[in-house]
Amino acid sequence: MSTHVLIADSSPVFRYGLDEILSKKEGFHVTAHAGSGEELEAILKEPKNQCDLVIIDCLSTGFGVDNILSSLRLRPNIKMLAITSSHSGQSIVNSLRAGITSYVKKDCSMEEVIQAIEETSKGGTFFCGQILAAIEAESIEVDDLELANANCDPILLTEREIEVLTLISEGLTNVQIADKLFLSNHTVNTHRKNIMQKLGVKNTASMVMFAVKSGFVSPNRFLFQNS
Repeated sequence: MSTHVLIADSSPVFRYGLDEILSKKEGFHVTAHAGSGEELEAILKEPKNQCDLVIIDCLSTGFGVDNILSSLRLRPNIKMLAITSSHSGQSIVNSLRAGITSYVKKDCSMEEVIQAIEETSKGGTFFCGQILAAIEAESIEVDDLELANANCDPILLTEREIEVLTLISEGLTNVQIADKLFLSNHTVNTHRKNIMQKLGVKNTASMVMFAVKSGFVSPNRFLFQNS
């Protein structure tokens, strides 16, 4: 059974080059190309277009982290591998929070790129050394990017909790949130604890990831920080 691949990148050379490589690899079939985020979403909206794995340069012209989110809304079960040229630790983390499964650089060896494609198609994750180094430079652990709550139970946050979560995701401290919402520091801290308990998470990174995936805050707000 073949893995159906969609290649999303603004560079035709990269798209057709990777297509040619995968055409010689057993178990993979490239079903479509997308040269922009709009094209990617249009393809995924068509039920007839089969897709198991999206290989995307989410930092190339015409693409953004929002395209990761919209792709997963359209096809919740697809796997997403990012292959980019430029990067910063924060832009990588934001992509992972949005739903990227694996991440490698375009200047990695061909063997490493193929390994990333194979591992991601099987449901695993893969990060090249350059990507891990960039994330570690931001003092962020890869494990912090996973939501602990993986079941299908609905997560019901109050209007106030959503306000607090949004401000946390925008980088405000408890003191700043308290001042902005006219609350006491104790009340804000209580809201933070309740949010973490409802989400089943243990750190701020996972709270931010939930806020981004839920649309409470745009990942593009953070995308070019520290780039």
